[in-house]
Amino acid sequence: MKHDVHIAQISDLHIAGSGEGRQLQDFDRMLEHLNVSGFDHLVISGDLSDRGRTEDWEIVRAKLESHGWYHWEKTTVVAGNHDLIRLEEEMRFYNALNPLQGLRARACRQRAESFCRFFRELVTGGDDADARFPFIKMMHFPAATIGIVACNSVHAWSPTDNPLGARGNIDPSELRAITSPEVQEALAGSFVIGLCHHALKVYGTDRLLDQAFDWTMELKNRHEFLQAMVEIGARVVLHGHFHRFQTYRAEGVEFVNGGSFRYASSRYSVLRIAGDGSFTQEFADVPS
Repeated sequence: MKHDVHIAQISDLHIAGSGEGRQLQDFDRMLEHLNVSGFDHLVISGDLSDRGRTEDWEIVRAKLESHGWYHWEKTTVVAGNHDLIRLEEEMRFYNALNPLQGLRARACRQRAESFCRFFRELVTGGDDADARFPFIKMMHFPAATIGIVACNSVHAWSPTDNPLGARGNIDPSELRAITSPEVQEALAGSFVIGLCHHALKVYGTDRLLDQAFDWTMELKNRHEFLQAMVEIGARVVLHGHFHRFQTYRAEGVEFVNGGSFRYASSRYSVLRIAGDGSFTQEFADVPS
């Protein structure tokens, strides 16, 4: 029996059509490597697609299926801003045709629901339960019970508040849902992993240029999200968005940025969780 649970994380694939042969070959190589290495679970922390096209989600799903990873107990995915926001269309058309921010926000939520329905097998196990954010997965491995708490951090495009479509915000209703007594009772005794696309920390320096970049990429209600993670006892939070492979801590919670598969297709994060609740994390590479 294995004495720990091995979880791999990749992020920001930015798949943009079936013509990207090299990237898709690298994706095959990554999934095969994870199989051979005996990983228990795979997390993809958003931006599966580059242009928010369902056809690109289909490519990812087909790859996961072909390598045996398209199962509830094997893989977890969340949406990124590139999955839900078609920036060029928003800027050219929707601002004129749909000028009310409330309507744009509703359209973004509907797109998130479409993402969850498309990947229903990975969200609900394919049953009739409502597939939407937030969702929680309780997975019982021989070595430990893992609870993954997944939120949608994509914030609707706005010409003033989110002009690049890259700022994030987690709906307060999601934070209330995951911190409810019922959820906390369900998570009791498990190793809790938080999951969203946007980063709690981007640059975070005093340089004006960095601060301007931070604004375009930030998770707007990051403090509220962090407090929710503390409240549910999350030990680790996995995210992507900011294309760096990095770890950092906040309020005793370890944050892991999964970098970008598109720009470093052999690199991934390894999280090893022991039965006593201890864990280790490192970044590794697929052998060349």
